[in-house]
Amino acid sequence: MKDESVGLKLPTPWRYKRYYLFAFLTVVALVLPWINIDGNHFFLLNFDKLELHLVFVQFDMQELYLLPFLLMILFLGIFGMTVVGGRVFCGWICPQTIFRVIYRDLLETKLLHLRKRIKNKQQEPDMSIPKNKLKRGVAILIWTVLSFVASANLIWFFVPPEDFFAYLANPFDHMILVGTLLASALFLIYDIVFLQEDYCIYVCPYSRIQSVLYDENTVMALYNTNRGGHIYNEAKEKVFTKQKDLQAVEPHAECTACESCVTVCPTHIDIRKGLQLECINCLECVDACTVVMGKLGKPSLVTWSSEYETIDKKGKTKYFRPTVVAYILLLIGLAIGMVIMGSNKEHILLNINKENRLYSVSKEADGRVAVDNAYVFLIQNTQNKKMDFYFDVMLPKDVKGKLEIVKPSDSFSVTPDVKKKKIVVLRTYDMLADDARHDTIIPITIRAYAVGREDEIVVYREATFVYPRADVIEEAKQ
Repeated sequence: MKDESVGLKLPTPWRYKRYYLFAFLTVVALVLPWINIDGNHFFLLNFDKLELHLVFVQFDMQELYLLPFLLMILFLGIFGMTVVGGRVFCGWICPQTIFRVIYRDLLETKLLHLRKRIKNKQQEPDMSIPKNKLKRGVAILIWTVLSFVASANLIWFFVPPEDFFAYLANPFDHMILVGTLLASALFLIYDIVFLQEDYCIYVCPYSRIQSVLYDENTVMALYNTNRGGHIYNEAKEKVFTKQKDLQAVEPHAECTACESCVTVCPTHIDIRKGLQLECINCLECVDACTVVMGKLGKPSLVTWSSEYETIDKKGKTKYFRPTVVAYILLLIGLAIGMVIMGSNKEHILLNINKENRLYSVSKEADGRVAVDNAYVFLIQNTQNKKMDFYFDVMLPKDVKGKLEIVKPSDSFSVTPDVKKKKIVVLRTYDMLADDARHDTIIPITIRAYAVGREDEIVVYREATFVYPRADVIEEAKQ
């Protein structure tokens, strides 16, 4: 971009860069739920089937210890982003901002010409004109369709598309899903069409948090009072509206008082007033001032910079300061912790409960005494296909003898995502203990595995085997 009168080359507007990022994020959000590898999604928190998919790995709800890691990474990431770049999340990533740009800039301005210019966001269309009413109706109709798409897209991260459309085919059997879709779509219509940026200013709690996170090195949309002059006094009252009045007090002041930075602001603030909670760091004001000052052969008075560098003139902005380093270390630590926890994922979920009866003792036809312990195994296959499972039993090394598996006598099939209950009976003919006064509780290890994939899909569980006292064994021999 170049102004021929002065030969000053202007940088690519931040607005265009935001549009490119918005397009990328939109495509990713729409496409990602449809991608699955062996039935696993990149991210899916499925309350219907009680499972979590993360980076194409499936975790059962019993393994939701990863969810706190994700939430902490999300919030610390946003807070760290704010410390470095101000409310940049709001202006560049937040769906609210993206939706408003689609509705206001794309539909109302570019497509329907309801608004005259993208650079003037303060002037609302004249709704007394019938043609404008029709255009507004068309804009709302188009956005209604897009709201349902956006709402469905959100739901796809909780109900996968393959289930979502199957459920919609029987809406009366899935009223919670239908209700959620309708409620979220209606909210988006009200929010984007009527509430608009008031959501960012009054509803979103993030604007109240950001001021606590800022410091003098935080990068934000900043008006350079050293060059432009002071339009507002210390009480934040506007004292100058014309450049000549401003230059009468501050001869060096370069601000032309054109207010291009004001008219372009989506949250209706004047960046020259200083730091304000309403600023979402969209940098539209930077673009506007860059064009105006560029025509005069001067750099913009509004820049994405820090008070440390631009206002206080202390030097270059310090990006890697202690606070930022602390956030980076915390995020790295959480990421490592999540990877370690995720790598310990069990491919079989197994709960073992011993039956209320401690044991049963019987005499075999050959004169041997059999001691049985019964258990209830609750096993779940977290793989995506039906598999056969079986198990081994291991006694401590200091216990002489062995345990036999009486029931089940062979491997058994388990369907994915279905908890299967299995009665297990362990037996011994050996004297595992010789205590005349008490029953002996012997720790045992259960090794459960998928048949044919014993080294890959395997879990270990600790349990106990109760061996009767000596007089019970002697009584059974008689």
